[in-house]
Order: sequence, then structure tokens, then C-alpha cells
Amino acid sequence: MGILSAEAPGGCRLAVKRLHCPAGKRDTIFALSSGHGKCGVAVVRTSGPASGAALRSLTGQQELPRPRAVALRRIHDPSSAETLDRGLVIWFPGPHSFTGEDCSELHVHGGPAVVGGVLQALGRLPGLRPADPGEFTKRAFQNGKLGLTEVEGLGDLIHAETEAQRRQALRQMEGELGQLYQRWSEELTKALAHVEAFIDFSEDDNLEEGVLAQVDAAVRTLEEEVSGHLQDGRRGERLRGGVHVVIAGPTNAGKSSLLNLLCQRPAAIVSPIAGTTRDVVESALNIGGYPVVLSDTAGLRETQDVVEREGVSRARERLQQADVVLAVLAAVDVDPEPRCFADALRAVLPPGPPAQRAPCILVLNKADLLEEGRGGALLGACGEGALPPTCLLSCKTGEGVDSLLSLLGTQLEQMCGDPLAGSPSLTQARHRLHLTSCLCSLGRYHGYKSLDLVLAAEELRLARRHLGKITGRVSAEEILDIVFRDFCVGK
Repeated sequence: MGILSAEAPGGCRLAVKRLHCPAGKRDTIFALSSGHGKCGVAVVRTSGPASGAALRSLTGQQELPRPRAVALRRIHDPSSAETLDRGLVIWFPGPHSFTGEDCSELHVHGGPAVVGGVLQALGRLPGLRPADPGEFTKRAFQNGKLGLTEVEGLGDLIHAETEAQRRQALRQMEGELGQLYQRWSEELTKALAHVEAFIDFSEDDNLEEGVLAQVDAAVRTLEEEVSGHLQDGRRGERLRGGVHVVIAGPTNAGKSSLLNLLCQRPAAIVSPIAGTTRDVVESALNIGGYPVVLSDTAGLRETQDVVEREGVSRARERLQQADVVLAVLAAVDVDPEPRCFADALRAVLPPGPPAQRAPCILVLNKADLLEEGRGGALLGACGEGALPPTCLLSCKTGEGVDSLLSLLGTQLEQMCGDPLAGSPSLTQARHRLHLTSCLCSLGRYHGYKSLDLVLAAEELRLARRHLGKITGRVSAEEILDIVFRDFCVGK
């Protein structure tokens, strides 16, 4: 552990601890980096100071391949000299590697026996051990190759199942979100340095006039940007975790049939007996490139059955948490009048002002049972009243499903937006928590400024710490740099 120190005028000595982690004392780790199971090619990766020696041992050659160039080699078990496979090897000398350390990759045939043999051979070499889960990425973060937000983006990219998730994760992994937070952190660091310099050196002639006014303006601008970033309708979080779409309605309206139709499989039991569904049945879907968690719920009605009553209670609870509601009504049971539709929806949707409810799509099911011309009358009545978007559907024949998917896709696009457009969205509840705390500290700064400038500076320090917890970068050295650079008080 080393100490960085600097002496300011007046003999005030500032010291900052800097951690050192000697690369030569770290273990060399190895793991299968490609998917498990039989495959054409498997990738085994090592990272650490013994990577070069391990590659020499397994290939039986003293000379390493040219950096970042693919070479064909026979791979041997060093303990028995037995040939394990014939594959491609790549050498990545640090710091120009994923982890920032010396790394190697062995591209071998993906049979379990081959992969197992290579991993066992590596495990018998001195100084090597199997990697812990996520340890390669952790070392990349520790060595400054990735920030925390980029690490999270990499994890999201690996788990992305839809096109929109892939775009958002790739954008975050490439550093756009981290760069935004880092810019805010740098602005806050500068503001804090100016306030601390004013506290320590305001009696000297080294400070420019209006320093605190500049800090106030910078803090207000930062407050506006952070507040606007938080007011994004949870677009990034919804896109990352999936939009929760809840199917709700009275019994025997065809809710479970709709779930099965959209899933293209029998995910829920369907029967003519009212109250068949008594629990929440979930299924993950990809609709228009957007991730959806679709939930079928129990039919909403008063009942004396204890089990069904619990199902109705869970349905009501799920409706409160929904991002989008598919309100399903049997078209044959509703009169073509706006008032009748409004009454039916009131019985389904949670109480409260419409502006505070989740968006709703009205699904009129069992269109195949309607008399000729009645479907048009129902849609006409919906158009006359202040009702949500409506589609006529038959789960039995599939008629109208394209119209429903179009309405749902439009709603998803409005809620999630284009992940490549505008500034990057926050994607984690962790980000939202720290940004909210940061905003609160910025607000308290204004209150303390006229009372005690030291307390005001502490609020800026807390705000900066919350930003640093998002990016994983919290350093007092940056404050020192700005103090000496901007105010000419260093020696």
C-alpha cells in the first residue's frame, strides 16, 4: 500500500491511500468460457501471471505464439505427455487483454472428454486454480478495463433474449451510461474542490471572485440533469427485466385461452368451468423485439371458495403491479353501449384515477360467437366512449390476434422507447437508488450553504460518493488534482 501526499500552503498536508495489487502475487485462474455441453468448439481461458507458462506447458513449445494471432497447436497433458486435442491457441499479453493481465485461450473440440481433459491438465499446473463465478470480469474491473456499469451491461448482453435488450445492453457495455455518470461525477468533483478551496484559502488572493456562485450554478444544472434522467418512466429497467403484462377479466372470458394463443403452447389449463384458474400463470414472450412477462390471473368475481378467493386476491395484487393490462371481456356478454363497457372495465381495473393506472388494452374475445354485424357495433361503441384501445378477437379461430399484437407492440414501444435513441436509460434499481440519494444530497447542499459551508461541502461529498458507487470509481485524488490545478495553491 502506498501513500500519495501533497502539501498545501500553510503546511496543510493531504494524504490519500492508493492500493496496489502486485500482479505477480495473484493466482492464475482458468475456466471454460464457452457454453457447457457438446459443441463444435469450446474455449478455455486463463488469466494471470502464469498464463504464459501454462500455454508453454500444454503446447510443449517454449516460444509463445505472436500476440493476438491464432496458432494451430497440439495440446498435451504435461504430466503424461498424452495428446489431448489439436486446436487453436491465442496469446494475449497484458495489459492488452480482457482482464488487463496475461491471458491465453485454447479453442478445442467441444466434447466433454476433451474439455474435461484440458481443464484437469490446467488444474495440475502450479499456480493455477479454477476461476470463481464472474472472476474474469471482476479482474477486468479491478484492472480498470471495465467500469461497474459496463460490467452490468456485459451481464445483460449475455442474458439478452430480445433485440431491444441486446441493443440496450450493448450500448451500456460500450460505456455510454458510465460516461454520463462519470461526467456528472467530474462536475461534482470540481464543485466540491472549489468549495473546499474556498473554505481553506478564502483569505488568500489565489481564489477568483464568484467561485461559490459558479458552484451553485453547476449544482443546479446537475440537479436538473439527474432529475430528468430519473423521470424516464423506468424504460431501461422495464426493457431489462421485461414489461409485466397482466391478463385480467371476469370468469370464462377466455383469459387462459388468450395466454395459450399468445404463447403458442398450452401454458394454462382451459375448461368451460368458471374459476378454473386459481393462481397466477406466467410466461416470458418476445413481442416485437421487446421482452414481456405475460401473466394469466384468476377470474374476478365474488366467491365463497377459499382457494378461488385467494386466487382473486392474487389477481388484484398483480393488477396493481402491472405495466400493461389486457382486460378481457366476452364479446357476447357485453351490450354495444359505451356505458356498459365502462362499467365492465371498472370491475376489472384497479381503483384510482385513470392517469395513475397502468395502460390498458380492451380485448373482446369470442368474436366467433357473435351474430353478423354485432362486432362492428361493439367496436363503434368503444370508439364513441373514452375507452382504451380495443380489438375484437377469437381465441378459437385466431381471428384478430394480429390486431392485438399490433396494439400491444405500439404500447411496448411507447413504454420502452428505442434503446439507441437519446441519452442512455438507467437499467438497474441500484442506479435509481443511488441517483435518488445523490439528488437529495444536492438539495440539502442549498439548505446548508447559508448556514455552514462545511456541512454544504459534506453534502456534495455524499452526492459524489453515490455517483461513485454506481461507476465503481471513488477517489479523493481527483479532488486534490482540481484544487492544485484550478487555484494555483500547490507547490
